[in-house]
Amino acid sequence: MTLTDKIINLIEQAKSGVARVANSAMICTNYLIGKLIVEEYQQGETRAEYGTNLLQNVSAELTQKLGKGYSVQNLERMRNFFLIYSKSSNELRNCEVFQKSSNSLRIFGDEDIKLLPVSWSHYLFLMQIDNEQERQFYEIESFQNNWKLEELKRQYNSGLYERLALSKDKDEVWRLAREGQMVENPKDLLKEPLVLEFLGLDEQSSYSETTLETEIINKIEKFMLELGKGFFFGGRQVRFSFDEEHYFVDFVFYNRLLQCFVLIDLKIGKLTHQDLGQMQMYVNYYDRFVKNELENPTIGIILCKNKNESLVEITLPEDKNQIFAAKYSTVLPQKAELKALLENSKK
Repeated sequence: MTLTDKIINLIEQAKSGVARVANSAMICTNYLIGKLIVEEYQQGETRAEYGTNLLQNVSAELTQKLGKGYSVQNLERMRNFFLIYSKSSNELRNCEVFQKSSNSLRIFGDEDIKLLPVSWSHYLFLMQIDNEQERQFYEIESFQNNWKLEELKRQYNSGLYERLALSKDKDEVWRLAREGQMVENPKDLLKEPLVLEFLGLDEQSSYSETTLETEIINKIEKFMLELGKGFFFGGRQVRFSFDEEHYFVDFVFYNRLLQCFVLIDLKIGKLTHQDLGQMQMYVNYYDRFVKNELENPTIGIILCKNKNESLVEITLPEDKNQIFAAKYSTVLPQKAELKALLENSKK
């Protein structure tokens, strides 16, 4: 690296640090502005009329003295920001993610209020989520994965919280809200369906496995975001040979959190027991000839349009923790339907 490159790198780091500090200051300031507005709202007997006049007057004065950014709508957003987060459950937010001083923002004068340093635009979107557990889940995931606002919206619209929660009991759902998605065992990688709407393949159109594979490669970054945390791409159509026969794995990934290879095969037709057996052979090969002693057993995932749960159950071992079949969708699921499924499953 040249001296010029080193100087540029130093300046970019400084700019990034200034941006983070500025964002944190904005979040805290907006919260405190919201608090002041709420306190003023309590004055007088006719609160609604008083409140409307208050925001209009304050907005006009702030705009005159400070410029844009202080419309009645923006002041109302700050008020809602305070109302929502000042009432957040201490039990929910009293977890490791918020306890780390470098991660959370402490609001001056409100020691019990902890916020994560995501952008104001993120919080404006998060405030639209009524369910506090779901809202905190997306706040944590946005922070930990450094999601841009566009990715936050996509993950929310794809029902990530519901898709993860559907396979968990009540305690695990509570943990989702406190810690976000934790990857501690192979099953933690799975969400169903895997949503691939970013590929641009119509649900009703006819396409081949090769087309699906090619589109995934063209959008590999988004595909890895949908897969989840800790993935590194190892290759497409990775060949290995055994007894003079050549075999090809559609996708090879490595997950650093689980410290293991993750093999993925794509199926657009009906899932068969032969597909599951083939994946078992792939996994066995990687376990015996590719992984080292320090790495954990290989995971195999077959992504399919449809699957017969009974077939999967009877074909795979009872303690299945290496081979999985998961459905995928090329369109966004109906979030209302996912919510209904989640509510019914927890009754």
